[in-house]
Amino acid sequence: MTSLADALDALVAAARKAGLDESAARAEGEAVAATVSERSRGAFVDWCAQTGRERSAEDHMLAAKRGNRFRAGPTPLMAALLLAKSADSADYAGALADVALAGSQLGEPGPDAVGAATTVTTAQLGGGASLTPSSAAPGAFDLPARQPVPGLGDQVLDQVRRVGDQVRRQLGALNTAAPTGTPPLPEPTEPEPEPAAADGVQTQAAEPATPPAAEAKPEEPVKSVEELLAELDALIGLADVKGEIHRQAAVLRVEGLRKKAGLESPTITRHLVFNGNPGTGKTTVARLVAGIYRALGLLSQGQLVEVDRSELVAGYLGQTAAKTAEVVKSAEGGVLFIDEAYSLSGDQYGKEAIDTLVKEMEDKRDDLVVIVAGYPLPMAVFISENPGLESRFRTTIDFADYTDDELTAIFSSMVGAADYDAGEPVCERLREILAVTPRGPSFGNARFVRNLMEAAIGHHAWRLRDIAEPTLDELRTLLPEDLVADTELEPPAEAPAAEPVDPFPTPEEES
Repeated sequence: MTSLADALDALVAAARKAGLDESAARAEGEAVAATVSERSRGAFVDWCAQTGRERSAEDHMLAAKRGNRFRAGPTPLMAALLLAKSADSADYAGALADVALAGSQLGEPGPDAVGAATTVTTAQLGGGASLTPSSAAPGAFDLPARQPVPGLGDQVLDQVRRVGDQVRRQLGALNTAAPTGTPPLPEPTEPEPEPAAADGVQTQAAEPATPPAAEAKPEEPVKSVEELLAELDALIGLADVKGEIHRQAAVLRVEGLRKKAGLESPTITRHLVFNGNPGTGKTTVARLVAGIYRALGLLSQGQLVEVDRSELVAGYLGQTAAKTAEVVKSAEGGVLFIDEAYSLSGDQYGKEAIDTLVKEMEDKRDDLVVIVAGYPLPMAVFISENPGLESRFRTTIDFADYTDDELTAIFSSMVGAADYDAGEPVCERLREILAVTPRGPSFGNARFVRNLMEAAIGHHAWRLRDIAEPTLDELRTLLPEDLVADTELEPPAEAPAAEPVDPFPTPEEES
């Protein structure tokens, strides 16, 4: 099987071919491998060796934290390729899938690693629920053939391949289902067309000037405010949040209309504070806010750039300002979302980042929105300690923890998006687990049920390991026994005996 080092090299090569930043691609790959392997005992040792680092559990943990967001959606570079409808998106997605597979073999792999590899792989084209003909890249989940390795781990990983095959078939079905009058995506008018797209090029050769125009119109459809608010309302729970976002949208809409009419209007700060525990939907709502602000004409692009302290602060004084300014520049025209923003307090490096951020917010006030998020009390202290921040963040939105019923509904939605089936017995099993799970401030909410789902996918694969040709129903159906709480975890049959709990716990992460 391909080693992580080789998979990372292949990812960098795919990035180079696509014209992407090679160092950024490698960082994405390392984060993907770390998040897939974060629960595998001893994985940090292999991960450090394969990435060329000195042995450090902390480096592995921090990379895993950055990679957690890639379980729910594409990496930034993958998203950029999809947005541009690049012909290289399939190659890059496939390379990321290889990295996830390699990461799932680090340390002592188990069902959790398999489940994480599956969800990361599926997420790279937007996830099962959001795949559309316009965003699907045929063949992106064609995992490369590999020589079988004797032992249980290789049999389990074959399930990941089956999931990739399912996603590929879904993408093919979506492309086939496109309206009859819609031509396939046109090939770029370069003298050396890609061989894989030759079939589509020949049918369009008679009209070389038309395809670019046809491609330009649907390239990036802008949703209306009403459509985006409808998406917000469709989210599970978050009643108070929905009400506040509706109010903000109405106020900003009227402000825009008054300006158009030549009327005086007080300047309304658009920057927001999101207070809430992990997994309460802050990132999801931030993405919708970016779209709403764009639809209102307040932002030119509407992209969401999500960062934390590690992506703003450099290792030396003086470098942080440049690093923070570069991040802000990438978010210009959209929303900069800073998770656990209070982690910037307390030292001179963080202060440098905050000072730079305040200046950039002022310089780019007409085409940038900043949303800071984190636990309620630390966020209140963080904002109050800096006058520059306090004057710019006037609106705070509180995200309440989800109820058991809401978490069950979220779990069912995630399972369906991953193309699995979970009946009422599975949901009842989830409710039993939720009933005995402590709800402290670090409880993961949607992150918690996502971890349960990933583990269930891994256990499902383990359960099917001895079935040579599972039926479609067997490949899709989760059973109550696949859902195992952390406190109930035991080594699977034929696996090495488990030792005490891994001393490096999984970091909590925003959903």
